[in-house]
Amino acid sequence: MSLSDRLNEDMKQAMKSQDKFKLSVIRMVRSTIKNQEIDLKRALDDNEVLDVLTREIKQRKDSLQEFTKAGRDDLADSLKAELVILAEYMPQQLSEEEVKAIVQQTIQQIGASSKADMGKVMTALMPQVKGRADGKLINQLVQQLLG
Repeated sequence: MSLSDRLNEDMKQAMKSQDKFKLSVIRMVRSTIKNQEIDLKRALDDNEVLDVLTREIKQRKDSLQEFTKAGRDDLADSLKAELVILAEYMPQQLSEEEVKAIVQQTIQQIGASSKADMGKVMTALMPQVKGRADGKLINQLVQQLLG
């Protein structure tokens, strides 16, 4: 079952169970996916849907930090709940150790030796960990290992 199909099925299930919060989160994501499909004039594949989900999660995490700093716990709690729902559609996340091993392996394959090679490493690395690891963590590990 594709990611889009799974979102549709879960939306129907949320309607049946009258889970209004989950329904609204899924509708927001589906709306973003639909807008991108309209822009591209074609249906999105699973990787592109995963990109949309990753972007939505990143936006919510950024907003969560801002709301927490501002002391808006009510909005922060709502975003945390949205993140839990969105995380259900993401692939299994890699642990920090697993990411570090992949980063080290990629650095060796490319033969990177300094921070000047960081772009090459990131370009080779991102398709391997797409949707399975946080970009900030990956960036930090690459800097750490190249520095």
